[in-house]
Amino acid sequence: MSEAYKQAGVNIKAGYEAVDRMKSHVDRTKRLGVMGTLGSFGGMFDLSQLKYDEPVLISGADGVGTKLKLAFNLGLHDTVGIDAVAMCVNDIVVQGAEPLYFLDYIGLGEADPKKVEQIVKGISDGCEDAGCALIGGETAEMPGIYEDDEYDLAGFAVGACEKSEIITGDSIQEGDILIGLPSSGVHSNGFSLVRKIISDAGLDIKKMYEPFDRSLGEVLLTSTRIYVKDVLKVKDHGLLKGAAHITGGGFYENIPRMLPEGLTATIDVGKFPRPTIFEFLQQKGQLTQQDMYGVFNMGIGMVLAVEPDQAETVIELLDEAYVIGSIQRGNELKIVGEVI
Repeated sequence: MSEAYKQAGVNIKAGYEAVDRMKSHVDRTKRLGVMGTLGSFGGMFDLSQLKYDEPVLISGADGVGTKLKLAFNLGLHDTVGIDAVAMCVNDIVVQGAEPLYFLDYIGLGEADPKKVEQIVKGISDGCEDAGCALIGGETAEMPGIYEDDEYDLAGFAVGACEKSEIITGDSIQEGDILIGLPSSGVHSNGFSLVRKIISDAGLDIKKMYEPFDRSLGEVLLTSTRIYVKDVLKVKDHGLLKGAAHITGGGFYENIPRMLPEGLTATIDVGKFPRPTIFEFLQQKGQLTQQDMYGVFNMGIGMVLAVEPDQAETVIELLDEAYVIGSIQRGNELKIVGEVI
């Protein structure tokens, strides 16, 4: 190992140890199509092993964002990897993609093998849930860019879909029903606003507030729900016309992304429960309803568009889902109803 490099702040030995610690977590994500082993210059995947006639690759990249600040402050690093995977696979599954593999990027100020292992454990947990393999990535020690106890985490997922089965939303029409799948909490969007609310209100993320049974930070760190299995189940039954991942921009930005031109939606917030964390944030931040539904998922992390006469069947296919709205002509999304 170069002593000069170590004096510059880069510990190559610690990096090697981190890779060794990753291996057991990576191994449990293996699936059909994976080639090679961890540590090669490139990750390999054999698409010919899968039963696609006309496969189209669909990919997405994302990161965890400033939610990481809470992980730093609490010293909890084993769930943010789930967030990194979720933000990518939830984006590609709305187009009908089966996630195949994931690669991560961890940039940090100091290579702490135990911390890196915790992060990769979360990534592997997310990959297992999504059914995709973790086939590679990059762990970069960058003193001077990040503080010693800080890091950034991002990644990308690649999925495949039969060309004739891609979900485009083009068949959505007036009268179709919107079904919402519950979120696990704030997920990984809006945390710059969350952190401002915490600062302005003088809140302590290590303290437990009513009505929660754990610290505020732990509530906020709840990992993003992965919707892959649910969405693909509806798609495989031939019932899915469109889908929207409720991510940055909340309801107002994301639901219109799946709709054909000239169509909009009405969402009835009285049709689904809102997790307590959103009421807490709204009160502490003195935010309007438009602020909340324009930033956060408000308890619905995925929205599916289906035929009116198939809505009940879709609800029965899923563990928990709600009819939350419908499609009509227009250009402006409407939020109606009383919060339950």
